[in-house]
Amino acid sequence: MKRLAEGKIYIQDTAARAIENFFKPTNLTALRELALRRVAARVDSDLVEHMQGGAIEGPWAAGERILVCVGPDASAQRVVREAKRLADLADAPWFAITVERPGALPSLAERQRIQEALRLAESLGAETRALVGNDLVAELLRFARFENVTQIVVAQARPSRLNRLFWRTLADALVRKSRGIAVHVVTFGDESEAAPVRHVRPAAPHGDTIGYVVAAGSVALATVAGEGLTDLVALPNVSMVYLLAVLVPAIQFGVRAAVFASLLSALTYNFFFIDPVYTFTIARPHELLALTIFLIIAVLISAVAGRSRERADAAAIRMRAARRLYEFTRKLSALVESGAVAEAAASEIQTILGRSTAILVPHGTQMTLAAAWPPEDRLDTASMSAARWALERNEPAGAGTGTLPSVPWLFLPLRARDTQVGVIGIECAGPSGPLDPESAVLLDTLADQTAVALDRSALADEMAGVKSAAETERVRNILLASISHDFRTPLSSILGAATSLIDYGTRIAPEQRRDLLSQVREEAEHLDGMVRNLLSMTRLEAGALDLRRDWTDINEVIHQAVALAKRRGATQLFAVESEQDLPLVFADQILLNQALANVVGNAVRYAGPGAHVVLAARRAGDLLEISVTDDGPGIAPDLLPHVFEKFVRAVREGADGGEGSGLGLAIAKGIVEAHGGSVRAESPVAGDGRGARIIFSLPIGGAPAAAAM
Repeated sequence: MKRLAEGKIYIQDTAARAIENFFKPTNLTALRELALRRVAARVDSDLVEHMQGGAIEGPWAAGERILVCVGPDASAQRVVREAKRLADLADAPWFAITVERPGALPSLAERQRIQEALRLAESLGAETRALVGNDLVAELLRFARFENVTQIVVAQARPSRLNRLFWRTLADALVRKSRGIAVHVVTFGDESEAAPVRHVRPAAPHGDTIGYVVAAGSVALATVAGEGLTDLVALPNVSMVYLLAVLVPAIQFGVRAAVFASLLSALTYNFFFIDPVYTFTIARPHELLALTIFLIIAVLISAVAGRSRERADAAAIRMRAARRLYEFTRKLSALVESGAVAEAAASEIQTILGRSTAILVPHGTQMTLAAAWPPEDRLDTASMSAARWALERNEPAGAGTGTLPSVPWLFLPLRARDTQVGVIGIECAGPSGPLDPESAVLLDTLADQTAVALDRSALADEMAGVKSAAETERVRNILLASISHDFRTPLSSILGAATSLIDYGTRIAPEQRRDLLSQVREEAEHLDGMVRNLLSMTRLEAGALDLRRDWTDINEVIHQAVALAKRRGATQLFAVESEQDLPLVFADQILLNQALANVVGNAVRYAGPGAHVVLAARRAGDLLEISVTDDGPGIAPDLLPHVFEKFVRAVREGADGGEGSGLGLAIAKGIVEAHGGSVRAESPVAGDGRGARIIFSLPIGGAPAAAAM
């Protein structure tokens, strides 16, 4: 303000208007606050990146970051809204996560509550995650320290007095272990209003039964082994054998089977090996103490081994998810065409999630089904309406959402570069019901990868269009430059000859008049040939070349090409080498004349005056080969593979290429291939490294009987 008043920024009149309208203290204060918030957000982002890169545990409170834990209880959406209010007050990023136990699955109603809460959080701007682990507190704190979270929001029902004595709440555990992270507790009702997190339904109903059977079998084997070892080596402490029986179910089936094995081992050990045997009576105190210690050790081993197994299961789940995502991304990255990308994505997502998958893309004002797995031709009207709504509103629609929830499909918009590239649909009808939180988060990741792949495909199509347009423009410029140059010379000759004939009239000797008229005719024929070449190239590229086939004598075609070259003033020495009794070919003679004339003209143009040009024809099996060979400088090696491309003038450096549009050989190749034949070029053809040869191969077919005579 002082610098403005002193005129160091604007002149006095301008400075006064600026102070009055823009640089007010209130505006500057608000601008300073915005700048400080922007700097704090940037510093916080850099700090998190530095901490994650260096595996440094948080929190380092450069800025506020909020985490909300979403559970299966009725308060899930309420706690999400409370976290949103905190995030808005602090202008902070926030996360919503749920933690699942490996080998356990919430009920259908609980899964639906979790999914709805996560979707609410995502719609409010949160970043959602689904974690897997046995220790809820440890997983929450691990994530919080990794993301440098400064505040955690959890829900808690008002516990009963009995539960206060025997259970430690999640909030209590977080407060005790959080170490510098603020914990906000959202209370609601009593425990009857919500499903407690610790009660879960086993994912596999018969898993525990098998574990108990294996535990009983292990104890039975340990008993037999103990009896045998006692008889053989007088084993002093048979209880060690039972510890092995505890480890087996602990490693294979987890804690509950291991605890069952521990209790059964203690009873069996007492019954078979503690005096008096075959009773559950313990006569001596030290044996009671030994049995108690054995039971404690067995239970501890069960817990440790079971937890290790569950952690291994959790790690395996994470590894499988990472591998699936890697394979999914790798497969999509190898595809470019949008249809192939959509089909591969639908197939892979169906395999990963085990649900029918559909991918729809916008096509003008309509939605089209790009791919579905299992294959589907169409979706019902309600499903298409939900998909269209998801695309237009950029929000989920269908099953499990607030928009058309009766539709059996859940539709998610596919976003890339702030644009909607399509919609992905997942079937949520049937016994599988809505997606569990982990699958929902995985689906979001897969949808993001699919959107990126579809966007990359669209960019590739745009790039191809740009390249095609650029190539078309380049060819147009080359063609215009070539035509203007090639037309100028014959037109100048025609104009000069016509001017002489008009100006001098009868004063020109008859011989000179005839020469001038011949010059006009030759140059006009030259122009006519160039125009025919351009028209032929246009028809070839449009696929509109009309072949008027008839039985053709190839020797006649060869002699006409030589005669045309000589009429145009060729000074080369021509030779024709044809085998006797060559069969006729079923071809368009006019087009063959043009093709061979182009090749001969090319040889005349590049071989130079006085060179030798040999035209040969021979039979090679079911083919008739026509070759044009010259002893000129030949074709440059780097241009030999491109000699039949448009606008390529294949002449060695330093050689005289004369005039030409670079279309002659390209047109000849197109005409021969239209007849079902092929062309090739060879250079050099002489021992001194000179010369070039162009060879046509035409199919003979069945010659008519009259022609063969």
